[in-house]
Amino acid sequence: MNIEENKSIKEQLNSGQIPTRQIYEDVPTEEIELPSKGKYYPAGHPLSSGKILLRYPTAKDEDILTSKNLIQKGTVIDVFLQSIIVDKSINLNDMLLGDKNALIIASRIMAYGKDYTVEIDCPSCSYKNSVVIDISQFEPKEVENIDSITANDFEVVLPASKATVRFKVLTQADDKQADAIIKQIKKSVATQSSPEVTTRLRLAILSVNGNEDRNEIKRFVDTMLTLDSKALRDEIYKFSPDVNMKFKFQCEECSYEEEMTMPIGISFFWPTSK
Repeated sequence: MNIEENKSIKEQLNSGQIPTRQIYEDVPTEEIELPSKGKYYPAGHPLSSGKILLRYPTAKDEDILTSKNLIQKGTVIDVFLQSIIVDKSINLNDMLLGDKNALIIASRIMAYGKDYTVEIDCPSCSYKNSVVIDISQFEPKEVENIDSITANDFEVVLPASKATVRFKVLTQADDKQADAIIKQIKKSVATQSSPEVTTRLRLAILSVNGNEDRNEIKRFVDTMLTLDSKALRDEIYKFSPDVNMKFKFQCEECSYEEEMTMPIGISFFWPTSK
């Protein structure tokens, strides 16, 4: 099945005209472009092409989405995505978080269509709005000079300390490690603060002034001035490919307008059955 046929199927799915014969006789696939364009992955990596092939979800995949065990473990989306990735040599843990977000958006469109209904309380008058967001309109976030990137390895000179810091954009594996570290710290140390910023910075930094020792990197992060911390986080964000999930919100009651980031609620992958 070629890309043009897949595009036609996607249009039919979005319009509610489900191609029953094609779905059951030959489950279609669709090629998804990654926000990273594959530039952050090493040569030979299955994601270095900048594209990934997904098959359209089936009723069998809905068994995954409704698994109470997977939902309780917090792994349901990962298991679902892994099941519809055609190339089984691809591991979600290797993927940049922004690329994974692109898969989440694409798979939601493939599974349930482009319209996502969400309840939003107006920041001005508190009126509860039922908003339908066309998630097919979301585009990749622009990364400056992305075509010139050759590896997930960047460098910045920080404004206060003048330290030269090499850093990377976090993958899903890094994000999981950060969550585990933060959880462990909260369990073992009585503190009212959350080590979110320092933990993720430590995992993002590859070296400081050429020193790759992890203990030295930890010491540097823990004593980093906030001016340097913000500058480094801004640089990491600048080079982080992702999906721009902003939309224009207008309150039905008071006409208040604001550009918002789409909230992903329980109905994103579990729309109410009719």
